[in-house]
Amino acid sequence: MNAAVMKLLIVEDDADFAGVLARAMKKRGFEVALAHDAPEARSAADDFVPSHAVVDLKLPGESGLKVVEHLAACTPAPAIVVLTGYASIATAVEAVRLGARHYLAKPADADEILAALLRDQPDAALEVAPEPLSVARLEWEHIQKVLNEHAGNISATARALKMHRRTLQRKLDKRPPRPA
Repeated sequence: MNAAVMKLLIVEDDADFAGVLARAMKKRGFEVALAHDAPEARSAADDFVPSHAVVDLKLPGESGLKVVEHLAACTPAPAIVVLTGYASIATAVEAVRLGARHYLAKPADADEILAALLRDQPDAALEVAPEPLSVARLEWEHIQKVLNEHAGNISATARALKMHRRTLQRKLDKRPPRPA
């Protein structure tokens, strides 16, 4: 790796995690810049001009998907990996559609993130489930998609789903159902 070329922008609202990841990536040859929200990320992207970026999906204010969209529009566009504790197929598809190279669910360690940043193609070894998703999983995926469309606004999402806000909050507080 050429350290002069490897510039990593970490967009993460958890300052502790961001600091640990920054130190780990510096040890792996990256020059690192940190941002903790979408406006800070856009400013850092314009000033720092990263070759790679790790973007948390859930940021204060705007979604990390807005950051992915901004980064993908940069010239040259950095290799982008989306990290999230709220993984869903809908947000993974949207992140890749907007320009992310890969999508990782937290917790992910520095080596997993590095491998995703440096991998040009999606992992062909990933197995496709032979059975369709369960109804509970499909419901959870749909809720995540609608929540993403409403920029994380619970009340607007509940209205769109024609669901009581408290019911939606209870569903979101549960762990996602297993895919199959």
